[in-house]
Amino acid sequence: MVSQLLFAIIFIGAIVFFCKNARKIYRNIRLGKSVNRTDRPFERLKLMFLVAFGQKKMFKRPLPALLHVFVYIGFCIINIEMLEIIIDGLFGTHRVFSVMGGGYNFLIYSFEILAFLVLASCVIFLIRRNVLKVKRLNQSELKNWPKTDADLILITEIALMTAFLLMNAADFKLQALQTAHYTIAGSFPISSSFVGLLPNDMDSLIFIERFSWWFHIIGVLAFLNYLPISKHLHIILAFPNTYFSNLAPKGKFENMSSVTAEVKAMLDPSLPPPSAEVSRFGVKDVQDLTWKNLLDAYTCTECGRCTAACPANITGKLLSPRKIMMDTRDRIEEIGKNIDRNKSFLDDDKALLDNYISREEIWACTSCNACVEQCPVNIDPLQIIMGLRQYVVMEESKAPTSIGAMLNNMENNGAPWKYAQADRANWTNQ
Repeated sequence: MVSQLLFAIIFIGAIVFFCKNARKIYRNIRLGKSVNRTDRPFERLKLMFLVAFGQKKMFKRPLPALLHVFVYIGFCIINIEMLEIIIDGLFGTHRVFSVMGGGYNFLIYSFEILAFLVLASCVIFLIRRNVLKVKRLNQSELKNWPKTDADLILITEIALMTAFLLMNAADFKLQALQTAHYTIAGSFPISSSFVGLLPNDMDSLIFIERFSWWFHIIGVLAFLNYLPISKHLHIILAFPNTYFSNLAPKGKFENMSSVTAEVKAMLDPSLPPPSAEVSRFGVKDVQDLTWKNLLDAYTCTECGRCTAACPANITGKLLSPRKIMMDTRDRIEEIGKNIDRNKSFLDDDKALLDNYISREEIWACTSCNACVEQCPVNIDPLQIIMGLRQYVVMEESKAPTSIGAMLNNMENNGAPWKYAQADRANWTNQ
């Protein structure tokens, strides 16, 4: 009963703590402006199943995609085994699902294969990051905490899968010794191969099995509560993020409704003037972004596929679309902590523009949409960049000289070039 009570306290505490942190993230996302992403629900469901469940965009890079699929499927299916562990922990049973007979043997057999594939995949991922030093996984924005975060997750997954296999190996040997409480059940294709390394003493085997069991379940619950402060929150958020994707064609920019209303009123005085006064044109801080932009930021996996495809980054410019998303998430987290301390947001003399994202970064973007196309979970860094540009141009009138000249030409000549409309066809006379 002491063991069951301790398990119940740990399990309920972990769930409550996770829900508390999840509510903070939800609140932070809701700080963004409203945007409608509920139209065409069947198309959205199809997109979510293809991109989030089906990993469709991952397979543009086959090897890491295959390894990721092993980890992804393993994570999903082995959680079925977690249900058995929770029931056993709460009610003091052991392998409660063993009543399934042959079906249970098949499940455990599958779990072991998947656990081994997850373990091997995580080892390869660690080698790619720290030994082979794949470029997109070792760029400047991934130094310090982001690098530590990625390595911690991989090491944790390796430790959890090792504990799972060690638990099964000890259980298998205890079953063979016909130990009380250890029902003969399950098929162990991986763990049975190293039972010879375990001691023959029954008490030692029980200690190893129980220690591995507790390590595995506490590790999973700790991992659950680590997610809200980790890039691995995408495990949960990838699904809503892909569902709420922008279904408009890439490259289509929405006009600001307030600006459109002003222009129409100027061109047609009979129209009523805009009813609402606009507090700000464009984006200066994260509160000026939409809730979907903030969901994007929390969903970012930091995989770097966007940055690897970015022509500005490839040619040595400062822009990294991955950093744009990481900076956005860092800023909204900072604002969330400000709200927690003060009950409401108190101005901290900081903003997303300048304090996190520099002007050199936003003007390096070619708006080609390569980052949007490459993202495996349909994140859109370009919307954030364009919003920041709008603020610089419309609120501060501080666009780079070349941009200012282009805008003047558009206003005066109806084209980006300095030539008048009447002179456009002069080249045909040459």
